[in-house]
Amino acid sequence: MPLNFQPVKNCSEPLRVKSERITQRSLLAEGAAVLATIETPGLDAALLLADLLHTDRAGLIIRALDPVSEELRRRYVQVLERRRAGECVAYILGRKEFRGLDFTVTPDVLVPRPDTETLVEAALKVREAKTLLDLCTGSGAVAISLKHEWPGIEVWASDISVKALEVARGNAERFLRKEAIHFVASDLFDRIEGRFDIITANPPYIPTGMIESLAPEVRGEPRLALDGGEDGLGIIRRLIEDAADHLYPGGVLLIEGDPRQMGAIASLFASRGYGTVQIHEDLAGRPRVIGASRSRI
Repeated sequence: MPLNFQPVKNCSEPLRVKSERITQRSLLAEGAAVLATIETPGLDAALLLADLLHTDRAGLIIRALDPVSEELRRRYVQVLERRRAGECVAYILGRKEFRGLDFTVTPDVLVPRPDTETLVEAALKVREAKTLLDLCTGSGAVAISLKHEWPGIEVWASDISVKALEVARGNAERFLRKEAIHFVASDLFDRIEGRFDIITANPPYIPTGMIESLAPEVRGEPRLALDGGEDGLGIIRRLIEDAADHLYPGGVLLIEGDPRQMGAIASLFASRGYGTVQIHEDLAGRPRVIGASRSRI
């Protein structure tokens, strides 16, 4: 049987291939599909696309039908693959918003989270204070936010990681006048001198055995900032034991922790002779920060 070829009317005509127009809306839908296996595909896809387009999520809606180039689509696919592989959005973007400030973040620091704003708010309630020390400062989010919102307080910030302190210093220079915060590289209180009215800390508090069960994006954060030892309270015990010697009488130690740890932390405070234990809830109503004052005697 002969092959049934259809005659070509005009061989000189170029071949025309129908192509679909790529818009911000269609690209966003593609991004959400690529990230379908993660917890927040639509949100993460939007944040990544908005960054590439130098806009925000509202801009994506307003200009949904605007065309985008193949080059931008290629770059978008690259960052989507990073996210799908488990890298968190904050590290891809290189920044994270915290209390209205856009903090630089790198894989050397823990990503600031909304829950930690509870620690800032608890410290702001101690209005008669004049000096504050923020331990395990990481990106500097807590220390810098407090100085930004409470200019009259003198702030020290410390971390065991020199690389983390470099990030924190950079953030401080962006949001505050130079030298507005005193930075100290120290393993908790090892190189800390003097006393303070408030000591804040968001220490590592995840039990070692639970680290590998965390979401991939969390496991990608510095283990030094996550691992709290066998029961998650290893660093917190040291904090409570040593902080009393670095607080003025009546001074307050505020610690962020897991809601399930609050009873155990309260017992540690009691065993060291602290008084007036108080728990502060996060936006979801969970106990997130626990504080206690040093005896005035």
